[in-house]
Amino acid sequence: MAVIIDKNTKILIQGFTGKMGTFHAEEMIKYGSNVVGGVTPGKGGQKHLDRPVFNTVKDAVKHTGATASILFVPPAFAADSAMEAADAGIKTCVAIVDGIPSHDMIRIKRYMRRYSKNEKMTLVGPNCAGIISPGKSMLGIMPGHIYKEGKVGIISRSGTLGYEAAEQMKNLGIGISTSVGIGGDPINGSSFRDIIEKFETDDETDAILMIGEIGGPQEVAAGEFAKENMKKPVIGYIAGLTAPKGRVMGHAGAIVSAYGESAVEKVELLKECGVTISKNPSVMGETVKSVLNGKRI
Repeated sequence: MAVIIDKNTKILIQGFTGKMGTFHAEEMIKYGSNVVGGVTPGKGGQKHLDRPVFNTVKDAVKHTGATASILFVPPAFAADSAMEAADAGIKTCVAIVDGIPSHDMIRIKRYMRRYSKNEKMTLVGPNCAGIISPGKSMLGIMPGHIYKEGKVGIISRSGTLGYEAAEQMKNLGIGISTSVGIGGDPINGSSFRDIIEKFETDDETDAILMIGEIGGPQEVAAGEFAKENMKKPVIGYIAGLTAPKGRVMGHAGAIVSAYGESAVEKVELLKECGVTISKNPSVMGETVKSVLNGKRI
């Protein structure tokens, strides 16, 4: 199995006919993703990239059987698009969009509470690279050629650090089961803890690399969950060791406001949870290799 998506996952593009939707839909199709259509209000009934365009997600799901979607819509419309996907029966939605107001993310998360755990849509993002199960499917904007198929799961707040880890591992002959970019915003759809729980039950994942950064309690919460509930080894890298306290560094979520949110504090707390820490980004691949080989670092 693959975590979240596989080669059979039927994908919709929300914002299909726009510039970004078109470009990344083409890339996903080239990779082999099962893109079955898209949604652009007012353009239903047309064809785009030789696939049908629908006015609503509900109509698209009815005619294609899609279970996943990816958002390429302006930030102001992203919340409505995500909620529309949930109501249409989409099981996995990736919000690539950057700049969604935090208030809108709160509105989405509150809206999702109406669904039971089994019916609830998995929302990944916003401001993220998306999801890739190498050799199976890509639901995102990452460069697919740097990912080798294998048995290490990646979860990352940073898209580029996720790419760096994937390429380092590929150069070492280590493959990836699924890589999930959860995004760097203060409020996101899926946390580190949400995704590592999925990796723990995945037969094709032997270890998990968690790439975090300063700001927020997510990484430590995931480490505490791993300590109590996981048998698979977790490797971590936390960006921002030299970042000054109280200053936003890159991502909107990368601001330290409480104990345990600086990179130094996160590293120490994760070590206490049994997470193996990569000392710097240039050795993420080597650290994973050492753990897989059963070496102590």
